[in-house]
Amino acid sequence: MTANSLPISQEEPRCVTLNTKQPNVQIAQAEVYSFFVEIVNKLPPEDVLREFKGLFIDGLDSQYSHSIPGIYSIFSADNEKEFCNTLKRCVYIIINNWKSNRKDKYIQKLVNLFANENLKLNTKNFLAINIRQSWLENFIYSKDYQEIKLFSTKHDESSKGHWANRYTSYLLIDQSVNENNPREQQEAARRLSRQIKDKFKFELAMYIARSQSAVSSTTRYTNPSILGDNVLHLIKTIVLRKGMFSYENIANIFIKQTQEQTLEEFKTSIEKYLFFSVDNQELVEILRQQFAEKLSLWKKNYNQEIITKELFLRTCNRVIDCLTTQNGKEPSSLFILLVTPGHSLTLVIILLKTILICKNSRRHLETRIAHLIRFYENYSEEECKGVINFIEIFNITFAIYAENVEYNLIKMEEEQSSNPQLNLDGYRVFSQMKVDRQK
Repeated sequence: MTANSLPISQEEPRCVTLNTKQPNVQIAQAEVYSFFVEIVNKLPPEDVLREFKGLFIDGLDSQYSHSIPGIYSIFSADNEKEFCNTLKRCVYIIINNWKSNRKDKYIQKLVNLFANENLKLNTKNFLAINIRQSWLENFIYSKDYQEIKLFSTKHDESSKGHWANRYTSYLLIDQSVNENNPREQQEAARRLSRQIKDKFKFELAMYIARSQSAVSSTTRYTNPSILGDNVLHLIKTIVLRKGMFSYENIANIFIKQTQEQTLEEFKTSIEKYLFFSVDNQELVEILRQQFAEKLSLWKKNYNQEIITKELFLRTCNRVIDCLTTQNGKEPSSLFILLVTPGHSLTLVIILLKTILICKNSRRHLETRIAHLIRFYENYSEEECKGVINFIEIFNITFAIYAENVEYNLIKMEEEQSSNPQLNLDGYRVFSQMKVDRQK
């Protein structure tokens, strides 16, 4: 099947006739995928949309076909799942190409092809076609279609709609690591998630610079968070820990000191490391007790094993689970304990310290945040204030500490006290690109 052998009809929907004598469904699917890979690289987006619509939607209309038409002919009546997998992968082949070539506006048109008015076909007199039309209708109510819609949504703090829409980057990370998704979906999700994060990181740096300058435009760069003008004070608080006792330096010391430890010793060490310097001592004692109980029971059979890179990673991932969600569904007791009464910054700093000793756990952490968003999205924004506050602080903290921009707090006014925490108004935040010392 080639683009040249399939002329575009401007007047009416056209059924693409597949070779139904293929020895199996997989070969027929491969033919369909190759077809879309070819046309999305050769044809204008409007023609690609027309081809897609003709194959998957218009091909079902009985006024154009007197047998099971187009792609539907390669699936038996009980093979709805395989049909949906085919449809989904074709969608992501198109999305991947258009995202790479900045043709985003056509992705919305692709999503809109599944609108109800486009699915109202004249199929009353043909049972087989009716069965397959129900597949399309089921698809638009599926999780797969909801995931596709993420690629056509405006991703910023001003987006209207459900509060969870502001945190699409995490939902996309979850898609990108799901091995059950086609590779095109994983690649598209990974690319868009990074794009959203980079946009937030840039807008945060610009907002910080603008908000501290009397001559900058007050409208050119807006606050990318929803925390209001108090966000600048929060940023200064986060950046405060620099120098000898910075989070990065302490993380490097911890890595060196635990290289030859057993897993049992490592569990004790990481507990002390994570909760060191947490201000609220009463809270620390409750947290450490619950945390120690959860972690000590994990992998007890391996307690006398020397910590390896793999065991180091798995332990850090387990720490993240204890602090977020242990089963990928409900929030953990520690998460609720910290977020509900407003200790989100404490939780974020503990998670940051985990990632600073194990950068490879970053994706696991973001996936767990996606799971939390999926759990809480069934609640109203008012009911989720604590969770939303946690995610906002998380976004800012990780943009400051775990990305390629370095933030520094510079004293601008002379004061009697040397402790900047007493008057952060006398300090300004400056940012610059980090130098990669490994090169």
